[in-house]
Amino acid sequence: MTEPIHVPKLTVMKVHIDPGTESRLIELASKSGPATDDLVEDALAGYLTEVAEVREMLDSRYDDIKSGRVKPIDGEAFFDGLGQREDELLKQRNPK
Repeated sequence: MTEPIHVPKLTVMKVHIDPGTESRLIELASKSGPATDDLVEDALAGYLTEVAEVREMLDSRYDDIKSGRVKPIDGEAFFDGLGQREDELLKQRNPK
């Protein structure tokens, strides 16, 4: 007995965009060749891939902090120190 093959079903989704974005999309499609639907599909696929990568990186960093592999630093103290180092470098470049 053979098992049935599962074929994913493509569905249509309606996406509402503002008129300015729509006109830019139409202009790009007319200049570059692909249909507007293809451009939206490519852009959305790329965006979702990027979001997934960022989510994975954030999860990994969170795990590093929770496990103690990475020690968190105070953001305020970091930027204060960064400002002080910048001031010192500027004084070295332009002594008065």
